[in-house]
Amino acid sequence: MKYISAFIIVLILFHKANGQNMLPESFFDGKSVVLISNSPQAQPSMDWKMLSEKIHSPLVAAGADPIGYYELEDIALSGEVQAGYGDAFSKRKVANIILLTRKANGELVLNITPFTKNKNIVSNSGGWSTAANSLEELSTTLENVGKSNPSKNYLVLEVPEFPNSSEGLTTAKGFIAKNPLNLEVFKLGVPLTGAVGEEGFLSTFRYDLLGKSPETVLAEQNAEKGEIESILKNHYSNQVEYLTEYRTDAELIANRVQFLLMRLEAREGDLMKSMGLEVENIEEKTGIVVKYYIRFLVRNENYIGPKWDAHPNAQVALRQFLENLKKN
Repeated sequence: MKYISAFIIVLILFHKANGQNMLPESFFDGKSVVLISNSPQAQPSMDWKMLSEKIHSPLVAAGADPIGYYELEDIALSGEVQAGYGDAFSKRKVANIILLTRKANGELVLNITPFTKNKNIVSNSGGWSTAANSLEELSTTLENVGKSNPSKNYLVLEVPEFPNSSEGLTTAKGFIAKNPLNLEVFKLGVPLTGAVGEEGFLSTFRYDLLGKSPETVLAEQNAEKGEIESILKNHYSNQVEYLTEYRTDAELIANRVQFLLMRLEAREGDLMKSMGLEVENIEEKTGIVVKYYIRFLVRNENYIGPKWDAHPNAQVALRQFLENLKKN
């Protein structure tokens, strides 16, 4: 199983009929948090908080106790941030994770799964899922769930609650604002789209990733590899190994891959803050940027380089990061 792309697993899960998936018992007798990924291209236009307000009553009618709503992209920002939220959810005794994805074409996909009680937050073992073409259709499905399943959740919130977005952030101990040593000694692993493990499974519920076919993932991997290969060839002189499937740290190290080229894409201010950097006028840094960094597997350290080099264009961001790798 560890070599199966997480994207393929998601595809399988969401092609199951609803009748083959059972709602967790804890859904009707336990706290839930709701993670929303909302495409800005979807019509009618609304942000994720508006979507939260519209789905809250149907979830309560279904029998849920939603204690907090979050934007999925904020939580899946990085492994460190995700671990912080996992710890925060555990302290609040969360039992279930409700994922609502609104795709660019307006389709809504709802997935309900037990909380893993660790940094993974969700697992790839499956859950209850349904899809709808409109909020009205999804609301009807949820209301019907409530009619046939008695709930033990009482005194639930009448309106959605949006906890402080920094609730799950931990101090960024693993990020270091300088370059790693010994890059010339070991291979640099380059994970391609779909090569994620349990920790990265949460990100596959993003509106731009959910439900992609294996053929699409493979095509994107090939295109991505071509772009990255061209840039690395001109800007990086050490050994490189491209990773098309998930491997454990131990397997990578055994194959002399001690470094991984990692990529994050999020709001610039959020990225800088999560990496432990001082951010002036964070309210102005709302643009989506790509930031590359290198993870040193042996020490679990993340090197972001001596200079902030994130950029809206991924290829520019990679070139800038690689050039900064040459600096002392």
